[in-house]
Amino acid sequence: MKPVKEERLAIHGGQPVRTAYLAYGRQSISEEDIAAVIETLRSPYLTQGPKIREFEEAVARLVGAKYAVAFANGTAALHGACYAAGISAGDEVITTPLTFAASANCVRYCGGTVVFADIRPDTYLIDPEQIRQHITPRTKAIIPVDFTGQPADMEEIMRIARDHGLIVIEDAAHSLGATYKGKRIGSIADMTMFSFHPVKHITTGEGGMITTDSEAFYHRLLLFRSHGITRDPARMHRQDEGAWYYEMHDLGYNYRMTDIQAALGLSQIRGLDAFVERRRAIARLYDELLSPLPVILPYRAPERESSWHLYLIGLQLEKLTAGRKEIYEALLAENIGVNVHYIPVHLHPYYQAAGYPKGLAPHAEALYERILTLPLFPAMSDEDVRNVARAVEKVTRAFARV
Repeated sequence: MKPVKEERLAIHGGQPVRTAYLAYGRQSISEEDIAAVIETLRSPYLTQGPKIREFEEAVARLVGAKYAVAFANGTAALHGACYAAGISAGDEVITTPLTFAASANCVRYCGGTVVFADIRPDTYLIDPEQIRQHITPRTKAIIPVDFTGQPADMEEIMRIARDHGLIVIEDAAHSLGATYKGKRIGSIADMTMFSFHPVKHITTGEGGMITTDSEAFYHRLLLFRSHGITRDPARMHRQDEGAWYYEMHDLGYNYRMTDIQAALGLSQIRGLDAFVERRRAIARLYDELLSPLPVILPYRAPERESSWHLYLIGLQLEKLTAGRKEIYEALLAENIGVNVHYIPVHLHPYYQAAGYPKGLAPHAEALYERILTLPLFPAMSDEDVRNVARAVEKVTRAFARV
């Protein structure tokens, strides 16, 4: 990358690096994807049809799990996983504060208590030692989050869980296509959640999935997403009724995915490997271009392959005359769609009112003050990546301490 000459920032009236805005994330939809959706729209089934099962089986094969259950979105899938795990009032579930609120909210939906364990300052992932320190007789589950696409310390987390009789629900919303010690994410935890929001690795518009090897969890997930109702004769209390008969066994929800969504997912999954490889190539180019600048680059654990949902930089604020807010606004003015992932969950007013004090996760809180998310999605060109890097150089140079 050529050095940026001294020039006026766009936020101060200068010429922006880009004429067109570059979003931080965006779906990639092909003509094949569109044709798959149209085919389903012309079929007899728009919902509760065969495409959902096909999509579930495709995801299960992809990750090496026995079962997969599709949901309307990732949050619904996490809710279902907590239900399947039997989380209820009096139970504690340990998770990270550096995540989207759904990773914690799913516990609250079931009446459980969220316990936040701090992150490791190098990986930004939940710290297994912090998990150990927060286990009590009331702990029932752990929800590690594969933040930015890098898998959590799953071997150590599973060991802790087995030692204490806990259930592990891996929030892999960021990590479809990632691997941990050669194993695909989705085949390690007791249950694993994937999200298919448009900025994720593949999209169904909205959508989520739980993968598991447990038949018991599988059947509880199926029940939960469909009003608590079963049509499986082998599971009914009365088996002498007609084909119309069904039974409601629990208070479930309508969390079903549609066939329209599943058809899009089935088409998208064919491109997953290419999508992930492009994300990795963009991350490598970012590393090369940003390494001379006053930013901290993402850590890479050697035994894991991230699928790079997000590319985070840490601002070396001690080398800058501006804070994160000023840098953020200056980059937006350069037409670079930066974002911040995430506000630590316990700092939101809802959790503050519930008694979670500031200071309970010092590493996550300190990191939050300096992180920025740069654009990263498969359709980005190398020139787009260079534009982002040029903008970061331009802005950090303008705010550099002399």
